[in-house]
Amino acid sequence: MRNNNSIAANMLNTKIIATIPVFIAVNIAALLIWFLDISAQSMPFILGIIAGGLVDLDNRLTGRLKNIFYTLLAFSFSSLIVQYFIDQSVPFIAVMTLMTFVFTMLGAIGPRYSTIAFGTLVVALYTILTYMPGTPWYINPIMILCGTSLYSLVALIVYLFFPNRPVQESVAKSFFALADYLDAKAQFFDPDDIEQLALLQVELAMKNSALINAFNLCRIALFYRIRGQHRHSRTTRMIRYYFAAQDIHERVNSSHFDYQVLTGQLKNTDLIFRIQRLLELQAQSCRDIARSLHQNQEYHYQPRLEKAVAGITQSFEIYAQTHQQAQKNLLHLKTLLENLQAIDWQLRHLGQESTPRNQDENTERAQIYSENISGCRNILRVIRSHLMFGSQLFRHAVRLSIVVFLSCATVEFLQLDRGYWILLTAIFVCQPNYSATKLRLKQRIIGTLLGVLAAALLPYMMSTLEAKLGFVVLTSTLFFFFRTNNYSYSTFFITLQVLASFDIIGFDIYAATLPRLIDTLIGSAIAWFGVSYLWPDWKYLQLDKVTHRAVKSNAKYLLHIISQLQFGRGDNLKYRIARRRAHESATALGTAVSNMNSEPQKYQNYLQKGFELLKINYSLLSYISALGAYRQNMKQLRQNTGFLLEFYPIAKKIILLLENIEKLSAQEFEGQYLNIELSLKQCNDKAEYTEHSPFSVPIQQLNMISRILPPLYEAINAAPQNPLETDGQAA
Repeated sequence: MRNNNSIAANMLNTKIIATIPVFIAVNIAALLIWFLDISAQSMPFILGIIAGGLVDLDNRLTGRLKNIFYTLLAFSFSSLIVQYFIDQSVPFIAVMTLMTFVFTMLGAIGPRYSTIAFGTLVVALYTILTYMPGTPWYINPIMILCGTSLYSLVALIVYLFFPNRPVQESVAKSFFALADYLDAKAQFFDPDDIEQLALLQVELAMKNSALINAFNLCRIALFYRIRGQHRHSRTTRMIRYYFAAQDIHERVNSSHFDYQVLTGQLKNTDLIFRIQRLLELQAQSCRDIARSLHQNQEYHYQPRLEKAVAGITQSFEIYAQTHQQAQKNLLHLKTLLENLQAIDWQLRHLGQESTPRNQDENTERAQIYSENISGCRNILRVIRSHLMFGSQLFRHAVRLSIVVFLSCATVEFLQLDRGYWILLTAIFVCQPNYSATKLRLKQRIIGTLLGVLAAALLPYMMSTLEAKLGFVVLTSTLFFFFRTNNYSYSTFFITLQVLASFDIIGFDIYAATLPRLIDTLIGSAIAWFGVSYLWPDWKYLQLDKVTHRAVKSNAKYLLHIISQLQFGRGDNLKYRIARRRAHESATALGTAVSNMNSEPQKYQNYLQKGFELLKINYSLLSYISALGAYRQNMKQLRQNTGFLLEFYPIAKKIILLLENIEKLSAQEFEGQYLNIELSLKQCNDKAEYTEHSPFSVPIQQLNMISRILPPLYEAINAAPQNPLETDGQAA
């Protein structure tokens, strides 16, 4: 509980820093509105600031300037074209529908393009929302652009004061996620909880998904900071932290044995408790690192961690003396302890101001990879590759376009005065999948309802322009403060902000409250209809395809590890890409199973098989990761030609089987598997399973991978090809 409170306090500081630009910008806007007496134009001015904040992307200075230029260009186009067509019913509906499809499909290029494209669509909505027939056509677009420019200028100045803060926060979030993962792994060494191992495996897989997502955000942040410029010393330090976190993850993700069997053997010794305690202490150290990054302070290695490592080493030596007959188990334990010691080494050196020279040199040479699509031809090629209903992005673009069409048609058909709140609600609520949309629906309705009720009190609380402008500053700031972690709160505050803005420009606030609530309900209903009946994702969520991608990614990861053993190459960019993609594929499988758990009830019959696939795939990935963590020791293995002549062909057979496992008939799989088993048996007879043998660990890991192949094959063949293809529509 204390850890959670500390994390919340540190996140508070982070969010305050992130909220500073909008707070300053809206304050400046309020002063200009008051001083220049432009209350009638206050709403588009403030909404322009909010739109600028929605597309604010971290980057180095030159990158930020480019983002601002492209953002203003896109916002100008969006606002002007909507302003031009807003009085023409049919052309306006057609333009909004087309813009929605195009801007949504731009998300195929990458998350940064997706953010700017969505912000551009939001600007179109803000232009509609603030439209007044008697106002000159150019006023709203100019005021929105002025608001965006003001926010961008303030954000740029704040960036100069905190240039490295966003990257530092991304690294801190990675270490928080890594700490949660270490804590989840520590539960595997609880001797009183052996029966819950299956549930623990699923939980660990979910924690792994959260960690990989944090790593990806961190990688993208680092990529945009180091691209095309000399590395700042702080950026180099963050890269070192990022690589250290990845190394820790690979080592703690490694599996060298059957946890249930080994835990049963160790349950009456102090060794298992020491392993669990050391993992928990290392998790705490990761949180200490994250907090030090949040507070911009130096991290200090904890002496009790050193004592714990010394204690576990001594305990293992005593255990080894009394269990000399179980050489294989001792080897497993020794390998586990070596990984824990390697994690300790990373934590120790992160806590030192001076690092080993070779580590600094490796960091300087290290590359951060991120998919960076540029050039019109490449952009069109990527977008074209998504133009099919098998793509979730394409389905969402078509669905959202139809939702926009229905929303606009509803407003035009019913002749609703300022009814485009329906459109605003539908676009913000409609998410790519059913469960996310359902959650947004609840949060949006609750936030709007509470906002409308609270807004009824505004005329009694604020009678002067100064008070109303101050309230707009407060609600705009709180909207940004909560928008990433509590959608209900953010909706509540933006509802208050918009209604207060209506009051400032001269609308009757009581006349605006009830229609806003009704519009929200209509927009939510249209969005719910869209995700439930228009190419719902649950019809395209094919467990077999997700599983096949995960298994093939694991095979490629194993291939890169074996290649390093064969050719002696060190850690490189291609290896890290293969490792990341294997973990991303495992995350995609976890997401698919999680979505099955929260989508319509017709999925429930397939959940057990989904969880089984998730556990088996994660075990396979853990066994491969153990080989990856061992690759630093492979130089001495390369010197033994006889070992390589036996080891590499077996590994190649396993890789080939994994790559084609979904295509093999039962007879073909049985034949290839027996061939692998025979080769392993011959190799096992020659290998010396002692703690001094350098060949035992790689052979042991191939044995572990081999044992999981039959249950993996059975689970894949039992997985539904498309479980709901003929089951009708969502309930």
